[in-house]
Amino acid sequence: MSKREIIKIDEAKCTGCGDCIPNCPEGALQIIDGKARLISDLFCDGLGACIGHCPEGAITVEEREAAPYSERAAMENIVGHGKNTIAAHLKHLEDHGACDYHKEAIAFLMERGIDIPVDEPAPAADKLPCGCAGSAVKDFSEDVVCADDEPAPVASRPSRLGHWPVQINLVPVNAPYLNGADVLIAADCVPFAYPGFHEDFLSGKVLLVGCPKLDDAEFYCDKLAEIFSVNSIHAITCVHMEVPCCFGFKRIIDTALERAGKALPIRDVTIGVRGELLGDITVYPTSDDGGCGSCGRC
Repeated sequence: MSKREIIKIDEAKCTGCGDCIPNCPEGALQIIDGKARLISDLFCDGLGACIGHCPEGAITVEEREAAPYSERAAMENIVGHGKNTIAAHLKHLEDHGACDYHKEAIAFLMERGIDIPVDEPAPAADKLPCGCAGSAVKDFSEDVVCADDEPAPVASRPSRLGHWPVQINLVPVNAPYLNGADVLIAADCVPFAYPGFHEDFLSGKVLLVGCPKLDDAEFYCDKLAEIFSVNSIHAITCVHMEVPCCFGFKRIIDTALERAGKALPIRDVTIGVRGELLGDITVYPTSDDGGCGSCGRC
């Protein structure tokens, strides 16, 4: 066995709701004794499609000793569940830019004369700039509100930004505005996509901006851990886009909190590429006395 990324389920947080199960077409997860269980390392590709569907934040990705993932073994398990499951698996691989696994899955189907689902996502992963659904080209300019129809000129709207800098790489860990703050950690595409970003998310918060896909995730984990360690942070709001790679921001924050030894309430917000609000979940950590143990508000 060798080290690789694979999902980890926090049994204490898992309620057995089963929301993660349909989003693991490989069949690596099952509800057993009222809890979600990873039944085989062999079937878990470590891409974390199930993470964004867990309402309790019980699923994370860790690096540990594990049997190598086998696309062919996963396909053997998948084909018996029919074309819809096959299609879901292929889309899962494409959405996460797993081009090698995707090609192996297609080859498996062709070798066995199994029809490739007609709704197999297009363009194919190797036609996209980076093999990632987040880079797929979309044009919805005809639906954009014209400037003349805006309710108010941009210049007349007050900015809710109360500090500078805002990029995670540049913000000093001991910046005075961090201590005692509610922190907003936003993927850098969000303010461009969501028109009410200042009013709905930024007001009254300290902003930290970054890209979980293109920036150094390990550096972000360390930098945020240090920020959480040296400052009394009240709460965290994480706002990211719907594309799979952007869900990694929540994982970065969870890792940073663990390294800092802190437990804070986290509001996890998902924004669609067309600017719509797709998800808004707040997770409150608990302590022995029923409070969060560190937010100071319980």
